Amino acid sequence: MLQCTAVTPVPYAEALLALATMEGGPEHAADVLAPDEFLLCELGEHDESTEHAGYIWAARTPDVDQDLWLLWTGTGAHRLYRLDVLPVCPTRLRDLATHTITSCAYFDHHPGPHSFFVTDPLGDLITSPNGIDEP
Repeated sequence: MLQCTAVTPVPYAEALLALATMEGGPEHAADVLAPDEFLLCELGEHDESTEHAGYIWAARTPDVDQDLWLLWTGTGAHRLYRLDVLPVCPTRLRDLATHTITSCAYFDHHPGPHSFFVTDPLGDLITSPNGIDEP
């Protein structure tokens, strides 16, 4: 499945407050976000009834795996957003042939497929050498 292409500006003051008050947040919240930061929805393509979700920060706590996410719906003046600290999705993809384990990068109970089933063709193009995917 392809990644959603929705983008939103980060509500800077609210995000700084969320970072500063979350357990395991950064020492200096202002070092994490720029005032004009934008986030791309990281979920797979979805309809308008599903919130978009952009990852902001992983809590640094020994006992709790949780991340700060920006969730939003709508566009322009009709955009509604919320910042939420959510537990990490526990799902793992095990490849028995290569003995590798890939963790889902989303939050627990996220909508749609897990992150390892979502592809980002633009990101793949940008990270490939010379912007060309060679066999």
